[in-house]
Amino acid sequence: MSTATTELTYTSDEMMSIAAARALSAGQRCFVGIGLPSTAANVARRSHAPDLVLIYESGALGAKPDRLPASIGDGILAETADAVVSVPEVFNYWLQPGRIDVGFLGAAQLDKFGNINTTVIGDDYANPVVRLPGAGGAPEIAASCHEVYVIVRQSKRSFVDRVDFVTSFGHGRGNGDRARLGLPGAGPTLVITDLGVYRPDEHTSELTLTALHPGVTVEQVREATGWQLRVADELARTPAPTSDELAVLRALKEAS
Repeated sequence: MSTATTELTYTSDEMMSIAAARALSAGQRCFVGIGLPSTAANVARRSHAPDLVLIYESGALGAKPDRLPASIGDGILAETADAVVSVPEVFNYWLQPGRIDVGFLGAAQLDKFGNINTTVIGDDYANPVVRLPGAGGAPEIAASCHEVYVIVRQSKRSFVDRVDFVTSFGHGRGNGDRARLGLPGAGPTLVITDLGVYRPDEHTSELTLTALHPGVTVEQVREATGWQLRVADELARTPAPTSDELAVLRALKEAS
């Protein structure tokens, strides 16, 4: 989908990436997943949050790539990092003790309580319909970061009532499940899609639509959601991308 204003034309993917980038603040320590999370985080660092500290699972601390990395093993991360440490140090010293402000993750499936599946599609683990790339460090990120942001393209295939496999724990089956399991982080506090923005309900932890992107209707969002969607009483409208934001995003993609 492409959206036009009197001055700018942009895609729904660009709107999603820029909305996600805006959620990050200067000075935060962000544990970044590859793909859509990395795109948003790098846009933020190159625009309104130059002091954003990007941490990648491979051990790159304070990475400042001038293009989007192809993987966590992309040399551009080590070459531009403030420091490169071992993977055990990233997890044992930085992540698990609570030194990371935001974990930024993607998902193949996401359910109404923010649980993430990147393992298998289908109910037979041994013989799935699709076997996905797997967990990597995402379960630890989801457990231990102060909070988690998730970015995903929205459809009934990705936004499901219940994930086929819980790779990374969100809010379980509702409010209080994280505390019962002793998970230190707050879990998913923000979900950004190509249609809108979601936050967990303070009482139930069920994801609630809180903002629509320009040109999107609630009916469109409901059609792309695999459960009975809750909508905030005061539904906001995401500001359209600015020319500066689009320039930063497009420059990163062109360089990649």
